[in-house]
Amino acid sequence: MQSFDELVTDRSVRLDDVNAFLAGLSGYQRYQDHYWVAKTSGSTGRSGVFLADGREWATIIASYSRAQEWAGIKATLTSRTRLAVVSSRVPWHQSALVGLSVDSPVVPVRRFDATSPLQEIVSGLNDWGPENLICYASMARVLADEQRAGRLKISPRAVMCSSEVLTDETRRRILQAFGVTAFNVYAATETAGIAADCELHRMHLFEDLVIVEIVDERNLPVPDGTVGAKVLVTVLFSRTQPIIRYEMSDTLSVSPDRCACGRTFALVGAVEGRAEDVLLLRRPDGSELPIHPNVFHRALEGPTIHEWQVAQEPEALVVRVVASPETSDEAIASSIKHELEVAGASPPTIRVERVGTLVRTVVGKAPLVRAYRARPDRGALE
Repeated sequence: MQSFDELVTDRSVRLDDVNAFLAGLSGYQRYQDHYWVAKTSGSTGRSGVFLADGREWATIIASYSRAQEWAGIKATLTSRTRLAVVSSRVPWHQSALVGLSVDSPVVPVRRFDATSPLQEIVSGLNDWGPENLICYASMARVLADEQRAGRLKISPRAVMCSSEVLTDETRRRILQAFGVTAFNVYAATETAGIAADCELHRMHLFEDLVIVEIVDERNLPVPDGTVGAKVLVTVLFSRTQPIIRYEMSDTLSVSPDRCACGRTFALVGAVEGRAEDVLLLRRPDGSELPIHPNVFHRALEGPTIHEWQVAQEPEALVVRVVASPETSDEAIASSIKHELEVAGASPPTIRVERVGTLVRTVVGKAPLVRAYRARPDRGALE
């Protein structure tokens, strides 16, 4: 972003003008009547702004359409497919832009804001009766519980999750509630679709659209099967705003296996989240110990805990839960303490807070782990 004006290949585009356009954005509009503009939420420190012309935007739409076709959802001129998207309605968010772009008589789309009251979302979904439900993984889990409770009454042919880590427990709940196995989609504002599940629920990289380099802290490649410290992405179709070896803090691995579906695209072994999701706690000897979110998945994934979120504060771990009353706060804290000790950490003070709903970001995401970082240049960053 510091070199945005020099980076973009259209010399009439200036970041100050684009930001002014975004600040006044109220609906489906293009910058200079030519460019679609999407913005990141800035969770890693600064918002990114990304432009696409007509050809580039068509490829972005195609990347998401590929994920749907792999999930068995194909729209034709003689077959309408109703989509429901539960994510963000903020006009600069990519999911909102994509939803508005594809909404048509062939693919009618109803969009729901993930920050809206749950009752309102459930009522709207019941009225719409989507054949394909697309939502954040955390929202899919909530909606699965609503379906099991009988308040949500829909029968989607596919449930597609993106933007957050799709846990095994969330997959189990979706299958139990809707009778279908969730499809996982890996995407980002900077790249559009990066990977998606095939019909066998194995995730393939979109190697014809994005080069994904899984690297260590020094930007050196890691062996197949090894989870990297980050990824470097190169977007092959981006010309307005070239994205070449762009660093993303996602932690994942590539599998050396080949899929029985017959596709030759490389398989993703695991998508574990982002580096910012890793907590830094202390060992008994006082040294620093990284704690992966999987530790909390083991402690908090269960039938009596409907939603959870761990926020690291300077003096304590605050665990916010939407949980059944039969599970005590003491039991929740004890389970977390046990898993932290198994991981080799000295557990800090653990404070359990029961909430009606989780804290969500401006675009409706509910990050499972919110790490505290003390940074001399900018203070604390969550």
